Amino acid sequence: MESFLRFLFFPSFLLLLMLPCCSLFAADQPRPSSLRIHCGSLLDPASDTVSRDVVILIEDGIVKQVGPASQASSGDAEVDVSHGFCLPGLIDVHDHLTSEPKDAGYQSLGVSFPREAVTGAKNARLTLLAGFTTVRNVGAGGYSDVALRDDINAGEIPGPRLFVSGPPLGITGGHCDNDLLAPQFQATSEGVADGPWAARRKVREVIKYGADLIKICASGGVLSKGDAVGTEQYTLEEMRAIVEEAHKLGRKVAAHAHGTQAIKDAIVAGIDSIEHSSLIDEEGIELAKQHHTYLVFDIYNDTYILNEGPKVGMLPESIEKEKATGKLLRANFRKAYLAGAPLAFGTDGGVYPHGDNAKQFATMVEWGAKPIDAATVNAASLLNLDGKAGTVKPRIIRRYHCGRIRPAGECRRVVAREIGR
Repeated sequence: MESFLRFLFFPSFLLLLMLPCCSLFAADQPRPSSLRIHCGSLLDPASDTVSRDVVILIEDGIVKQVGPASQASSGDAEVDVSHGFCLPGLIDVHDHLTSEPKDAGYQSLGVSFPREAVTGAKNARLTLLAGFTTVRNVGAGGYSDVALRDDINAGEIPGPRLFVSGPPLGITGGHCDNDLLAPQFQATSEGVADGPWAARRKVREVIKYGADLIKICASGGVLSKGDAVGTEQYTLEEMRAIVEEAHKLGRKVAAHAHGTQAIKDAIVAGIDSIEHSSLIDEEGIELAKQHHTYLVFDIYNDTYILNEGPKVGMLPESIEKEKATGKLLRANFRKAYLAGAPLAFGTDGGVYPHGDNAKQFATMVEWGAKPIDAATVNAASLLNLDGKAGTVKPRIIRRYHCGRIRPAGECRRVVAREIGR
C-alpha cells in the first residue's frame, strides 16, 4: 500500500502524518516521484526523542531517508515545515466509521447498510483530516466497512488505512445482537453464533466476505438494551474456538469485554486485544501483561455519553449503565497504565462525533498517562505494522524472486504482506 503525505495545520505548529492512500497533491496534479520535507522538529515515539532541523526524503511514496537537513539530498518537490513539528500518523484501533451518535437507540433501526457505507465515506475523511491515518473498524453491518476499505484502497475516496471486522460475533440476545425489536419481528443480527462450532463457522464466513480481523462480544455492553455490562456472554470454550479458528486463518481477534471475568477468560482464550476493559481487576491486568494482550480503554466516551447521550437518543438505561461504569473504566485505565500493561489507543468513534478522536489524548493525560505510544508504536504493533506505521523511518524493501517456488498469485500475496501493501 503506497504511503503519501497529508498535512494538518494548527495555529502554532504542524503535524506530518504518513498516510496509506491519500496525496498531499490535488487529484488532477501529478504526484512527484520524490518529496523533501524539512521539519523544524521530528518526534520518534519509539525512542521518545525529538530531533531538530530534520529532512525526510520520500521516493515513490516510501520514506527513504531521515536525517539532518545539512546532509539531505534534494527532491522533486519540497515542503518547508522548518518552523513546525512533525510526527507519525496517529492510529485509532477501535472505531466505527459507519456509525453516528445521532443513530443511537431506536433510531438505529432506520439505518440501511447502504446508508452505513455512505456514512463511512464521510467519516473516513473526517478522521483522516483529524490526523488519524490508520484505523481499525471493529463492527459494521452488511460488510459496509469492507466496501469502505476497498474504496479507500482503490483511491476512489479519501480515508485512512483501514482494518475491518465486518459484523461482530455474539450470542443470541447479547450485546452484538439486535435487541430493540419485538419478538414478532424475529430479528437476529448477522454475526450471531451460539456454541463453539457455530462460532467457528461464523469466523470462516466473515473472513470469506473480507474481514481483516474478528470482533466478538465477550460481555454485555453500555449501549445495548436488556443486558448487564459486567455479565459474561461468550463462554471460555466458545472464545477458544473463535481464537483457534481466526489465528489459523491469519486473523487477530478483538473482544468487546467490560466484565471482570469476561476480560480474564478472553485473555486466557488467546484474544489479541480487549476493548473497553472497564471492570478489569489486578489479576486481569497481570494476565494482560503475561500474555501481551493489548488493553484498549475508550476513556473519553464517558464525557460525551453523559453530556450528550440523552440529546441524541441514547436509551435511558444506557445512560444509567454509563454512570455506573465510566469512572471505574478511567480508574482501571490508570491502574493498567501504571502497572505497565500493553495499551493501544482506541476511542469507540461513532459513539461520539467522528473527527474528535484526539480529544481522548487530553483525558488520558488527565488520568496520568503519556498517550503518544498507545497511538503510534503500540497500536502499530497490534496491527502487525511494526516499522510500517507509528514511526517516521526509512523503509527497507527486500527484493523477491519467486520463480517456481510457489504459484504466482501466492507469491504476490507474500510480497505484498512483506512490504505492507
